Amino acid sequence: MAAGCGLAALCLLSAGATAQQIVRQSALQPASTQAQSIELLWWIMLWAGVAIFLAVMALLAWGLWRGQQHEAPLGLTASKKFVLLAGVAIPSVVLVILVGGSLFLGRSIASAPPPDALQVRVTGWMWWWQIEYLDSAGNVTATTANEMHVPVERPVAVELVSGDVIHSFWVPQLQGKTDMVPGKTNHSWFVATEAGEYRGQCAEFCGLQHALMAFVVVAQPEAEFNAWLDHQAEPAPTPTTDAAQAGLAVFEQSCGQCHRVQGTRAVGVLGPDLTHLASRRTLAAATLVNNPGHLAGWIGDPQRVKPGNKMPRTPLSPQDMNNLLTYLGTLE
Repeated sequence: MAAGCGLAALCLLSAGATAQQIVRQSALQPASTQAQSIELLWWIMLWAGVAIFLAVMALLAWGLWRGQQHEAPLGLTASKKFVLLAGVAIPSVVLVILVGGSLFLGRSIASAPPPDALQVRVTGWMWWWQIEYLDSAGNVTATTANEMHVPVERPVAVELVSGDVIHSFWVPQLQGKTDMVPGKTNHSWFVATEAGEYRGQCAEFCGLQHALMAFVVVAQPEAEFNAWLDHQAEPAPTPTTDAAQAGLAVFEQSCGQCHRVQGTRAVGVLGPDLTHLASRRTLAAATLVNNPGHLAGWIGDPQRVKPGNKMPRTPLSPQDMNNLLTYLGTLE
């Protein structure tokens, strides 16, 4: 056990950059029609606030200047008109415009998606994301975790549920926040306009590792997306080398109670489906870059990366760990 933990610590220290460093997230770099509307409203609110601030500062400076010049104060009638204009009329107009714009945008975002939208179900867990692709009848065709692929220029309808506590689905560059409440199904949708990788985040405090509950959305041309989705529906390849076969045996014995790999005896449902783990960009809900060093560290001592997460330590001998990594590397 000590040897396994030591290997895990060494791998984590030597593996390099964390996953947070590979994908930016900013609501001011929109990549969908919905995010573009949110950005526009944000800029309107910002410049309205700047204009109001400058106006107040100008009035304050004017008042100070009049005091230094010993100017006579405004008359009662002029004072009343000034208060009604600057204190009632102008703020009312600004509030009506900003609140009205926000409500209009909210209705637009909450509208029903087009009937040809891609159907995706996202389930929030402490602290990772299960992503299921559905056909027109609502049947699951493919399952992945912490990495959502979507086609560019096609509506994506997202069904949002929680498996434990309240979470919140947020991809700043694609859509606003939508809560995920236990026992309730919420909905969101967006149309990605640019191919790229976009970081999502749980936006509702959900426990100890809330800050490390992220995911990646990969927007790609529809032909590439269709090829990816077809591949995700396939079972894992049969290992062909002695090391990979030995690694499969280690996986089924040590990991199969919690994780599932299609085509093997590992049918666990407590953790993410790992059928195509090697093709994913990140590990541990976008906490680490997916490479052998990080993977070994995560398997050996996941509490070192995300204290309090539901995955226990997996003490393995160096040989078993190497065989397991060889097998997991075949799950593309």
